[in-house]
Amino acid sequence: MNRIRCDRTPAWASLQATFADSGRDFDVRSAFAADTTRFQAFSQSAPHVFADLSKNLIDAATEQLLLELARQTGVESHRDAMFAGDAINTTEQRAVMHWLLRTPPLDPAMPAQSVHRHMAEKLNEVHATLNAMLAFAEAVRADAGITDIVNIGIGGSDLGPQMAVLALDEFVLPGKRFHFVSNVDGHELNAVLRKVRPGSTLFLVASKTFTTIETMTNAQSAKTWFEANGGTDIARHFAALTTNVAAASAFGISTTFGFWDWVGGRYSVWSAIGLPLAIAIGAQGFKEFLAGAHAIDEHFRTAPLAHNLPVRLGLLDVWYRNFHDFGSRSVAPYHSALKRYPAYLQQLEMESNGKRVDATGTALPYGTSPVVWGEPGTNGQHAYFQMLHQGTDVVPVEFVAAKTPKHDLNGHHRLLLANALAQAQALMQGKADAGGHKHFAGNRPSTFLLLDELSPASLGALIALQEHRVFVSGSVWGINSFDQWGVELGKVLAKDVEARLGSGDVTGLDASTAGLLALLA
Repeated sequence: MNRIRCDRTPAWASLQATFADSGRDFDVRSAFAADTTRFQAFSQSAPHVFADLSKNLIDAATEQLLLELARQTGVESHRDAMFAGDAINTTEQRAVMHWLLRTPPLDPAMPAQSVHRHMAEKLNEVHATLNAMLAFAEAVRADAGITDIVNIGIGGSDLGPQMAVLALDEFVLPGKRFHFVSNVDGHELNAVLRKVRPGSTLFLVASKTFTTIETMTNAQSAKTWFEANGGTDIARHFAALTTNVAAASAFGISTTFGFWDWVGGRYSVWSAIGLPLAIAIGAQGFKEFLAGAHAIDEHFRTAPLAHNLPVRLGLLDVWYRNFHDFGSRSVAPYHSALKRYPAYLQQLEMESNGKRVDATGTALPYGTSPVVWGEPGTNGQHAYFQMLHQGTDVVPVEFVAAKTPKHDLNGHHRLLLANALAQAQALMQGKADAGGHKHFAGNRPSTFLLLDELSPASLGALIALQEHRVFVSGSVWGINSFDQWGVELGKVLAKDVEARLGSGDVTGLDASTAGLLALLA
């Protein structure tokens, strides 16, 4: 696998020249006026997702240079290495195979399947775990005595399943309520415990190592509450999503579902971490969720670069971050069920690509991950869209909408879609006002992702699309998108500070930390 950093390629220099010559002052309104086929050229279908990229600050020549940049930086070989099971997470010497979790079982009659034969044993393990997890999910669904499922996890062990369960609320089994606890702040757990009863609650403790401090603190408190309030049979009311079976057993848990070190936390919703979702939407729904993601995997793996949607999106991110110097991207899902989708994407992109060194450990002279943020529309329109339209910073916006709603309330969905289309239109067109206060500069870029409906399959496809898009930009930047050392330092220091809060010892601390600790100890 030959990876060349983007700033060391001829295409990078060509893009710099193009940006200086025409890219900096590119006007998308003029581009539409000059080319009646622009919408067709800059939009495409991928499995379960239609993408309109035509309102972005890009022309065909620039996109061709970006595609050449992808070739010169080795994006294709890097992608192929991931799908071959190579250890592309170089700082931890691990493969990156979350995609294997949604790969169908090997069929002896189909030797041309995408998974390499040497990974057949791993795939068999994946399906053995999946089948066991789905059987357990179906048993919980059939158990009328369990009315509440409380997932205790943090990071990817919380954001993925929580986002997906909320997104697919229309498919959730009636009679089951789902709660998610991640924050070590006891107020969050306490608020959930006030709503449930020990005899009808199933707690899922999601921690690969069964040592994550926030998760285990919440789990122990949940167990203490359970026993103090008359709960019996820990084995029935607690299950663990972990590889540390011994620690789970010592806790009192006998039902465990594991996963593998080649599954990063932010890519783990497809694994046993997705158990809350499997309980919520059932085994068949979860299989459809996996199938939607697998369809995007195959698109990313096989489609030519020029018609490969994750590639086009990832390269557009590079164009904006490194040439236009746009430091953030706003995500605006026009579907209330996607309320946690922006938060999910924050972790996916910012934990993956928030790096200041390349894969060799050399400091980078250019920016990497943008800040990803947002809220569902139309709420965002009445909050932060003022800045998007008239602020001093240009922020690319990514709209997400579904063509068909899951309700029959008259007029609501048409109004929702009208708002989404109008906001994208207004960002692009703008409005002149000599007085200044009502002036909209326009020419503000956006992407529009359209689903036929929000379903298990389309949600799976949407998430996988974003995963591979992040892969592409990280690959071009020459970084390792699959480690997260930045979260470790704070964890280490927190242990020291926690002990000091008990003792009051401020020896060796900086003046600020010492002063605050003295107020809190």
